[in-house]
Formats: sequence, structure tokens, C-alpha cells
Amino acid sequence: MSREAATTATLLITAREALEKFVEVRVDDDGALSFRHGDVPCAVQGVELVEGLAVLSLTCVVAWDLPDDDVPRRMAERAGQGLFGTLGVVRTDAGWDVTLRYAFPAEGLEADPLGTLLMLVVSTASQVRADVVAAS
Repeated sequence: MSREAATTATLLITAREALEKFVEVRVDDDGALSFRHGDVPCAVQGVELVEGLAVLSLTCVVAWDLPDDDVPRRMAERAGQGLFGTLGVVRTDAGWDVTLRYAFPAEGLEADPLGTLLMLVVSTASQVRADVVAAS
């Protein structure tokens, strides 16, 4: 196993341990982690961007197929309120899809602080989902 692969594997093991205190976690074939927080599916991937900079990337699918054409404006307003993560809005044939993404350097973080950080993002995604689904 290469050093990069070992670093990434260690990050994902720590992330799994951190998340398992809060949610049921599945390890995908590629090593990524997936889980649900209420109705919000999420995935965590690890990558070493350059030597010495290993990051975790968390993606939460906040909502999908929303028919309301006001979704982009509402998400822009929500993003302006300060979030852990970046909201994305994409138009598909079925409606608007909303994601929340957060990437951060994670090497050296212990499971407890990492779990707190990940759950801050995931909780934000669940709150945004509740707000956007209620308004659509």
C-alpha cells in the first residue's frame, strides 16, 4: 500500500469511528463512507491533494427534484447566513437538486473532534432540507 493510500485509509477509519457514534455507516467498495442523517444521504471521501495535505470531503444530498423555481434564490440567501459547507443547486429535468459540500484538512484529528465537525455539517444539511422541503 502506498503512503498516500495508507494516509487516506487512516483518515477514513477515523471518520468511520467518529460517525458511528451518531449514525450507521457503510463502507463502499472504493473505501468511501456513506450514511444517512434522517432523510439526507451523505458520503465521505478521503484524498491526499499533495504530500502532507490530506483532506476529507463530505457531500450531503439535501434535496432533489424540487419543482419550485425560487430554490436558487432561497439557497443563496441561506448560504449568506453562514454555513459549515457550500450549498450547490443544479437544475435537472425533474427539478432542482441541492447539495451541501465541505472539504477540510483532517490529518491528525482524533475521532471525537472529527465527529463534532462532521455532525455540524450534517446537521446543517438536515436543517436546510427541512427548510427547503417545507417551503417547496
